Amino acid sequence: MTLPNCTPDAPEHPQHDAPVFQHSAYAGIDGKIVVVTGGGSGIGLALAEGFARNGAHLLLIDINAQAMADAKRALQQAFPAARVECFQASVTDEVAVEAAFAHAKACFGRIDVLLNNAGVSINKPSLEIAPAEWRRAIEINFNSVFFCAQAAARYMIDQQGGVIINTSSMWGVSHSAERTAYCATKAAVVSMTKCLAVEWARHGIRMNAIGPGYTRTPLVEELQRAGRLDVEALRKRTPLQRLGEPGEMAELALFLASSSATFITGQIYVADGGWTANGF
Repeated sequence: MTLPNCTPDAPEHPQHDAPVFQHSAYAGIDGKIVVVTGGGSGIGLALAEGFARNGAHLLLIDINAQAMADAKRALQQAFPAARVECFQASVTDEVAVEAAFAHAKACFGRIDVLLNNAGVSINKPSLEIAPAEWRRAIEINFNSVFFCAQAAARYMIDQQGGVIINTSSMWGVSHSAERTAYCATKAAVVSMTKCLAVEWARHGIRMNAIGPGYTRTPLVEELQRAGRLDVEALRKRTPLQRLGEPGEMAELALFLASSSATFITGQIYVADGGWTANGF
């Protein structure tokens, strides 16, 4: 992964370790039925952990059956009161998506929250992007978000309410060389979030997006070990002088799904340590 030239650098400050934050308790989450796409690892798993910690029951959707099984085992050990179900599917398969949400309805009787988190990154010069790579970015990062939201909304409309939180990115509101496919698809998620929030508000559905910055996921750590990602350069470029933690993204989603955010819809909340405020 090639790091773009980013100027100006953030002012030099001492490196700040990730804060040891206390997990908050969020009103209105206990007992909710939550569907998490891409829930087997990374930010998706952190989302699942955060909601289970607050008393929610989960359906995980992931293409990686082993990662999902491992996630289920860890969640049930950590949060015995949480019921966790799994459904293996590619979110690019509309028929499988419909089946996954039907499974959630059959298991739990309702769907209260969708955490629309599955995504893929593509970072390479635009002249080198093959048609199949371009289509894959659109299918996973954009089309799947719409079709999962559509499937969830059908049940939420019958219930007269629900919450959908789409995972965009800080790159959905900013721009970079060699990230055309990623920036464009994540920006499209922001626009779609606003459109659907307006359209479905009359049904009691709230929809917002979160925009994670560089986050210390297992994938990022793997890229760092392989020498494909310069985490030190990212840290220096970030005003808060560190990467985000997956749990911090979960805290943001929990707030947006909670009863503290009942008048918030159609927005994107970026958690990037100040990256986008620091210019490009």
